[in-house]
Amino acid sequence: MSLTAHEALLEHDPGRVVTRLFLPEEDPASSETRVDRMVARVLALTPDQLAATAERAVGEFASQHQDAEAILISHAEAVADRSTGADGLTREQKVVIGSIFTADFAVEGAALCNPSAVPHPSQEGLGPDELRIAVSLRCIGEGHISSIGFAEAVVGSDGSWTFGERARPLQRARIEDGEWSRAHFRRMLADEGALGDLASTVIATLPDRFRRADLEAAIGGLPHAVSMRPSTAPTLHLLRELSMGAYDAAFAPDSPLSARTLMPVTPREDHGVEDARFVRFTDEDGDLGYRATYTAYDGRHIAPRLITSPDLVDFAFHRLSGTGAHNKGMALFPRPVSGRQFALTRLGGQSISLASSDDGLVWNDEGLLCEPRETWELIQLGNCGSPIETAAGWLVLTHGVGPLRTYSLGALLLDLDDPSRIIARTRDPLLRPTGALVEGYVPRVVYSCGGIVHRDTLWIPVGVGDSRVRVYSTPLGDLLSALDPEPPTASRGA
Repeated sequence: MSLTAHEALLEHDPGRVVTRLFLPEEDPASSETRVDRMVARVLALTPDQLAATAERAVGEFASQHQDAEAILISHAEAVADRSTGADGLTREQKVVIGSIFTADFAVEGAALCNPSAVPHPSQEGLGPDELRIAVSLRCIGEGHISSIGFAEAVVGSDGSWTFGERARPLQRARIEDGEWSRAHFRRMLADEGALGDLASTVIATLPDRFRRADLEAAIGGLPHAVSMRPSTAPTLHLLRELSMGAYDAAFAPDSPLSARTLMPVTPREDHGVEDARFVRFTDEDGDLGYRATYTAYDGRHIAPRLITSPDLVDFAFHRLSGTGAHNKGMALFPRPVSGRQFALTRLGGQSISLASSDDGLVWNDEGLLCEPRETWELIQLGNCGSPIETAAGWLVLTHGVGPLRTYSLGALLLDLDDPSRIIARTRDPLLRPTGALVEGYVPRVVYSCGGIVHRDTLWIPVGVGDSRVRVYSTPLGDLLSALDPEPPTASRGA
């Protein structure tokens, strides 16, 4: 069978920018910091030069950013030399100092790809049988640094998919420290192999639920002779770094979804937050919310992370632990099965595996689920987003990587009550890159981070060549009928 291609298209837009604090590299041979020298040059300007430079900076910056002057002043206050003191600077001096420590970052200047689709929090103003979709996007900018962006779309009653206009200016979230449980923090340290006497002593003084300020208070309560020992420093650094892995990101409630941009925040994700797989999740009490897994990348290491959100306005980010939380490509089931949460993961970088959890934070590896078998899967096989619940079973979109590093889309069907059992799978790809689909930032790639079913039609937004997003659909019944049944095998049981 083949998928139906739609005209809907999203292309990467270099004009979508956010602002960030710019700090130049220091010269290790100099005793004076480069920041100090830059500030000194600003302070040496004449009043006329200051006024003209400040007016020009604010004018140019305001064309793409709200609160331009406030942003520049905040950046000046972040770097102003302590001997000068930000309070002693004039408005023009602050604006100009801020302008030389500010840079625009085109979040999707290089590419736009890997979308996932979930029902939008607002379905107001739609006609009968229409559905508004929230689409998450991997935005790739300078230095191949990835962030998470959003778009909106409407599935029409006539079987069309229409992307909404993407809002500007982009909005960055307000970041605050997140909350940890003491038990999970202890588990994270155990996973890092760092649960020694010092770490255990600090943890023992923490409340059951704590934030970074509580951790700092616990560290500050250590005896001076202990905290000042050279051997103590690595453990204290790790405690602080791990605590940063839980944080909250909040947007203004009236900000358009397509303007919201989630940038890397912590050191362990400063090279990218990649491939968010969003799903609308129903917990055991029947409460609805949004969850996503994404890959944190620090330039050397990768690890899955969790996002939870009630409304796609406020987001909570958290570290994951356990034997089932070590590879990229993790995708959550949309509800618990037999009282446990499940996720698809990647085993050995080349096969699909299953993981389970009691709390959504600590994940246990349940072993291999499906490995490459067909010629278009010779290199690896992975999921393309969270399983979709159907009457026939859990429908899992997959990606296979074959000769010439070609990415193609396929599917699996898992038992509803026992997700470790495969009912059926595709023998041939549903979609492979041919013709115009071959070219892109990364050639020969079609990839998705999650589809959605509406009115018995499966809709799949697809990243093409890691540079643009196209949309495909198929009647759900046709796809299920086209899957090849798997022979019965013993399952692990859910």
